Amino acid sequence: MNARTLGKTGPAVSALGLGLMGMSDFYAASDEAEAIATIHAALDAGVTLLDTGDFYGTGHNEALLGRALKGRRRDGAVVSLKFGALRDPAGGFIGYDGRPKSVKNFLAYSLQRLGLDHVEIYRPARLDPDVPIEDTLGAIADMKQAGYVRHIGLSEVGTDTLRRAAAAQPIADLQIEYSLLSRGPEDAILPTARELGIGITAYGVLARGLIAGSWTPAPEGTFDFRRMIPRFQGKNLAHNVALATALRQVAEARRITAAQAAIAWVAAQGADIVPLVGARRRHRLAEALGAAEVTLSSDDLAAIEAAVPRGAAAGERYPAQQMAFLDSEK
Repeated sequence: MNARTLGKTGPAVSALGLGLMGMSDFYAASDEAEAIATIHAALDAGVTLLDTGDFYGTGHNEALLGRALKGRRRDGAVVSLKFGALRDPAGGFIGYDGRPKSVKNFLAYSLQRLGLDHVEIYRPARLDPDVPIEDTLGAIADMKQAGYVRHIGLSEVGTDTLRRAAAAQPIADLQIEYSLLSRGPEDAILPTARELGIGITAYGVLARGLIAGSWTPAPEGTFDFRRMIPRFQGKNLAHNVALATALRQVAEARRITAAQAAIAWVAAQGADIVPLVGARRRHRLAEALGAAEVTLSSDDLAAIEAAVPRGAAAGERYPAQQMAFLDSEK
């Protein structure tokens, strides 16, 4: 697989990354054996960037990744790890903690669960409004100097925070939701990141399965976080499904799938952008990997944007309570 470099100071990674969240949390039940097989298949296909978080399954996702990496070449994986989201025993989110002592504590537990002596990229999941970003990143820099972290990343921050962060520490990349249905970063965040030499890892490139046309409601009684998202509710859902249908028609004319069109569109927005795909199963991974072989012409890009115009999505990308924590939306 081709490689892309995350910003001026970040590592070289595969042109597509694998997001592991859904293997442990949020999207109904998953098959652990299949999840590990999917991680192995990704590594075998040349995918090096593996994205996780200490709050995904309250540590389960890290332990899962640790088992998948056991016995594999360590230099074949670039582990990107988010921290700071606080959860209660019922799985609810109760805030964010970016205090320096907490940063170091979170990392100690994460390395134990992962079975690793370092991670390549360490990033706060969200901005802690009560802690200056310089203090949070300073603690990561301490861990970098000690050898436990190789690079510093950010997630879902706005331009002001991005500038402050870049003035304080070398920032490899910003992780942010970016897709045909979520194009807000184009206004100011992407230009600012490019000005500062910060790479982009784009998550949600398939809008949590919605734009790919692969989403189906989870069985009653099964938890699926998407039920809480405005884009998956009522008239918003019907509107967004129609956009997915329009994209599928364009993709079929190009002899690719809607998912491949959506991933290839994100990748085509710049060589400084690495799409993260959230495949939980090998057949979904294989479909996503096919996008890396797709080169979209100017006519293809125009047809895709005509099918899913900027700003066409109905509904916010998170529930209101979580939107309030997004520095990127302020």
